[in-house]
Amino acid sequence: MTEETFEQVVRRYGDMLYRVAFHALRNRADAEDVTQTVLLRLYQQGGRFDSEEHRKHWLLRVAVNESRRLLRSAWRRRSVPLEEWTERPAEEDPAKAELFQAVMALEPKYRLTIYLYYYEGCSVKEVAAALRAKESTVQTWLQRARDRLRRTLSGDGEEEEGSSYV
Repeated sequence: MTEETFEQVVRRYGDMLYRVAFHALRNRADAEDVTQTVLLRLYQQGGRFDSEEHRKHWLLRVAVNESRRLLRSAWRRRSVPLEEWTERPAEEDPAKAELFQAVMALEPKYRLTIYLYYYEGCSVKEVAAALRAKESTVQTWLQRARDRLRRTLSGDGEEEEGSSYV
């Protein structure tokens, strides 16, 4: 892979990789580390891809795997994460800011599924491949995430969840 080709790939997919890692990890520094790791692996791997779609899928897969690896690390389990996403600049539209915070509060599998499907425009098949899950599982995760977001944004999420344990 030439340096020019690598630079084009970084410009095209760098932000996407960062956003995927950030949605998985909810920490800017960790997301930057994962992005750098993915790009380093791309550079070392070279340009052996069948198509641009194959390259994008590979990048997403490696970003998800690296994020999961970091989440499973002993350091991560023993430390208390800084909630940097709350320090993010406020959205001009309050509804978008509220939606962003609700999405970030979801479990990682739901948060990543929502992000890849809605924000990156991946199909269910592409999300399933990136997360190594069945398509039906991804559809279930999407539905559950939508339900949780609907309950959270309508304001009756806490009451509904709390009442089921009473």
